[in-house]
Amino acid sequence: MPEAYASHPDYGYARDFKGYGENGIHPRWPNNAKIAVSFVINYEEGGERSVLEGDGVSETNLRENPTGPQSVNERNYNAESEYEYGSRAGWWRLFRLFNAHQMKFTLYAVARAIEHNPEVATRCVQEGHDVASHAHRWVNYHDFSIEKEKDYIRKAVLSLKSLTGYAPKGWYYGRPSPHSRTLVPQVYEELGEDLRWASDTYADDVPYWIDLAHERDSASPKGCLMLPYSYDCNDFKFHTPGSGFRDPAGFYTHLKNAFDVLYEEGDGEGGMPKMMTVGLHCRIIGRPGRFKALKDFVEYIAEKEGVWIATRTEIAEAFRKSYPYRRGSLA
Repeated sequence: MPEAYASHPDYGYARDFKGYGENGIHPRWPNNAKIAVSFVINYEEGGERSVLEGDGVSETNLRENPTGPQSVNERNYNAESEYEYGSRAGWWRLFRLFNAHQMKFTLYAVARAIEHNPEVATRCVQEGHDVASHAHRWVNYHDFSIEKEKDYIRKAVLSLKSLTGYAPKGWYYGRPSPHSRTLVPQVYEELGEDLRWASDTYADDVPYWIDLAHERDSASPKGCLMLPYSYDCNDFKFHTPGSGFRDPAGFYTHLKNAFDVLYEEGDGEGGMPKMMTVGLHCRIIGRPGRFKALKDFVEYIAEKEGVWIATRTEIAEAFRKSYPYRRGSLA
């Protein structure tokens, strides 16, 4: 075991290879839904690495054209404009689509990005969408000290609370540190806020509970409900050379195949309903050439019976109702 985990038991977590085992678990979605579908919009535009934010370089991750010299302390206006497309055009295209179909989504909101465009938060609250935290900045937290990371967590929670009227109920880093799984619920507790779920996991098709390392001696532990996120049903793979989607038709086919399999598994007597997550980015799927694939998928599942399209907080609350936390238990 690495020394960092051996010397700091608050941050060490055992691996779980068994999960729910052969018999699985029935999450009991509302109205006996066969599947819960969670659309997630990652709002990162303005929270990425930027010379203007003191990072010294412009962002190269998840861009249409990441090539070219990486000049230090020199703005890359092309890179900046790619992200600005997401906030100026892509975001509103996605927002209109889901509102037109009366489908609620979860916004993974980078606090600094939302601060640049507060109307995004305002409109989400008005339309009943779920605003969760995607951290204070969209950067890699791996090398942050514990105190620095805790400070950034506080900033994210307080910023989003000021913009939406409530502390985000859920959290997804994407680029966490080895300490993040413990620090996020710790900071929420220090702030007197309620963390209902976290999503830095890809381990299952349904939610599951974990024991929190720092609660090992607590008489009243809360645990943490994990809502698995998705890297495969995610538009970021358009920008993943060699292993990603080569065209929008491939994206649609993959989403449809995933939905069909999970929908069938939740159907009929003895069916085991699952959860499907679709990860989206304003500057990626928001481009017209890709957007059509998402629109087609939304229209496809809209015609199906027994589909619960829900926010991640709604899914978490439904699961908690049937399977409250018990120490040392997955459910």
